[in-house]
Amino acid sequence: MAAESAQTLERGLRLLRLLAEGRGGLTPTELAKELALSRPVIYRLLTTLLQEGFVRRDTEGRVHLGFGMLALAQAVQPLLRAAALPVLRKLAEQVGATAHLTVAEGDDGLAVAVVEPSWTTLHVAYREGARHPLSRGAAGQAILALRAGESGYFVSEGQLQEGARGVAAPVVGVPWLEASVGVVTFGPLPDGENVLAAAVELAAALA
Repeated sequence: MAAESAQTLERGLRLLRLLAEGRGGLTPTELAKELALSRPVIYRLLTTLLQEGFVRRDTEGRVHLGFGMLALAQAVQPLLRAAALPVLRKLAEQVGATAHLTVAEGDDGLAVAVVEPSWTTLHVAYREGARHPLSRGAAGQAILALRAGESGYFVSEGQLQEGARGVAAPVVGVPWLEASVGVVTFGPLPDGENVLAAAVELAAALA
């Protein structure tokens, strides 16, 4: 019985991950094909997930993630911030620039954790909760690169704030997270390898 329950849970999680890829919704038939499961199994999974609010069906019968997932995401954000702060503190002190963790919310990037260096006389003030399109700034570019399966670090200048320069790297290898670690400064650009190393360190902490 335990093995059967674990298999059902694993299938349900695979279904949610598939929907999270953002394809505009999938029909039960498409879900069955993608997951290599029978339609009766898919319908049993959907019945439970619908009852819990983790998925919803539109008027055309396509299945999408449900609003119940928002409560889970909101609960995870403080944990994510707690894991990121030591990494960001280390990075900010190392390069002498404001470090931040940015996560994707649709087509926007949202700064969920920010750490300013303690030893500089001048640095960029960047607030938690700041939001900007992913198409602008190094942090957003890094997240878009993550979606495209790319890695490395990305640089921008003056795209979000006049005179400000940014370097960011995607957090790779965490399936449930679309995010980047970055720094922003009015001075010379910090070494991108330091930013990349911080992103790798955070990914390892979240694995």
